[in-house]
Amino acid sequence: MPKVLIVSDSHGLEEEVGVIRDRHKHEVDAIIHCGDSELPFDSVHMEMYAAVRGNCDMDDRYPDEETFSINDLSFFATHGHLFQVKSSLMPLSYRAEELGANVICFGHSHMAGAEMVNGKLFINPGSVRLPRGITEKTYAILQWEGQKAAVHFYSSEGNPLPNMTYETNFQAE
Repeated sequence: MPKVLIVSDSHGLEEEVGVIRDRHKHEVDAIIHCGDSELPFDSVHMEMYAAVRGNCDMDDRYPDEETFSINDLSFFATHGHLFQVKSSLMPLSYRAEELGANVICFGHSHMAGAEMVNGKLFINPGSVRLPRGITEKTYAILQWEGQKAAVHFYSSEGNPLPNMTYETNFQAE
């Protein structure tokens, strides 16, 4: 069963992003950082992350977007500030449509959540430093098999947050 680890908005935390990565690196197929790490692109703590540039990232070696596929899913990762995600998911949805992505990973709002909109799964892992809307500092793991998918949220210490789990089905095209 494929899995992807998704982290965002760590705002300068070094050891913590490395600990989260190391905690899950042997069980996931990809590791994403949705921006605002505030760490240098070549930081040892960011190794293995498919990382994008957020509005607080000064290292311009980070790309604004990352795209890749795992098995039958096409991923699009971005921070979200360039798509006004605090107001609407529409600009982000349009870009995902252009890219042919069906899983969109983003941050910026620091608000953890997942939802299926028009056949696309939007995932915001929240923030491992400055959460909004909840007290837990969070990250997420997406796992899927066939059309069934689940987004599991975890506290930054690695404790599952079962009340935040989101389960859905991808529709066959």
